[in-house]
Amino acid sequence: MDLGRLKNKQQKETFLAPLVSLRQVKKVFPPVRGGNPVHALGPIDLDLRAGEFFAVVGPSGCGKSTLFELIAGLAPATEGTIAFEGKPIAGNVPDGIGVVFQEDSCLPWRTVRANIELGLRKSRLPAAERDAKVGKVLELMNLTEFASHYPAQLSGGMRQRVCIARTLVMEPRLILLDEPFAALDQQTRLLMGEEVLRLWRAIGATVFLITHALDEAAMLSDRIAVMSARPGHILEIVETGWPRERDSRILEDDRFGPTAAHLWRLLRNETLRAADAR
Repeated sequence: MDLGRLKNKQQKETFLAPLVSLRQVKKVFPPVRGGNPVHALGPIDLDLRAGEFFAVVGPSGCGKSTLFELIAGLAPATEGTIAFEGKPIAGNVPDGIGVVFQEDSCLPWRTVRANIELGLRKSRLPAAERDAKVGKVLELMNLTEFASHYPAQLSGGMRQRVCIARTLVMEPRLILLDEPFAALDQQTRLLMGEEVLRLWRAIGATVFLITHALDEAAMLSDRIAVMSARPGHILEIVETGWPRERDSRILEDDRFGPTAAHLWRLLRNETLRAADAR
């Protein structure tokens, strides 16, 4: 994997068409046991730029995970269109999109190296090339010395790094993260956030993050979509204005508190409305 060439290519694409485009996207779930249909999401209009770090926050039940699944190609939209690199998303996860879920999905009977190379085993790459790709990702994620360890021998944060590495080795141009740090303590979340920012800068991929944590969204993102209560639609897209070279020390910036506070001002009434609807 030539990370430098991949990064340069993706940075050039920043000035071209959006990497992902959603137009008038809605998701309505059919009635269950004689109930009413559930209008979960939309309409949503959204463009994701190549190379940006984009987060989505919103009250519980607003359709964040549904939006994630639609972009990943894991579920169809009821109405509207979704395109990745100009091509409609439909059916399975498109080539070029990598997905990391909240749950620890490491296979306990496989070593770190074997977990990471799992997706590559379905390819027709020669063993030597496959080993080289895995080796570069192990190095990038600071996991080389743990390559022969099993998941039970790792901390929760390290297991999540393995899951991210397993996605990264497939060389995605879009990485989808669904609350990947939710099970971690606050300090580990901050450090994992730094790891993801470092990874994002190294490969130049677009990152799309779903999170409940406003401070996490404010720290990591270039832009943040704030969603309403169900049916979820975008209330505002907040631009943070952070430099690309950033880490958790951005929390000390005088602008960090006002940014997080603005997110909460947008969300407070929506969160109360979502709670009343339950």
